[in-house]
Amino acid sequence: MKHDRKILLYGGFFEAFMDELTEKEKEKVQYGLLLLKTQDKLSTKFVKFIQDELYELRIQYNSNIFRVFFIFDQGNIVILFNGFQKKTQKTPIREINKALKIKEEYYADKQSQNR
Repeated sequence: MKHDRKILLYGGFFEAFMDELTEKEKEKVQYGLLLLKTQDKLSTKFVKFIQDELYELRIQYNSNIFRVFFIFDQGNIVILFNGFQKKTQKTPIREINKALKIKEEYYADKQSQNR
């Protein structure tokens, strides 16, 4: 089944991450986002649950591995947080903590806008 999720950016972190990539790497990330936007279910090759509503989009280009953290908001809106190039076997805890902190800021901002 085809989906059409809305993808939103939050905090400028994703844009900063994209600015550091080569054109080919950007294309690969954009392809991953397209899958996220349009596919109902994605395999763990592409999307992995981390913790506390936090997921990572998994992208590989040549020997480089990239991760972009995101959450689903209201079921289908994908909010992109930070991204990074993965150089170790496990996702670094500092990157996960950074994403969780951004998630808290996102919900706090959203709450204050709804008042």
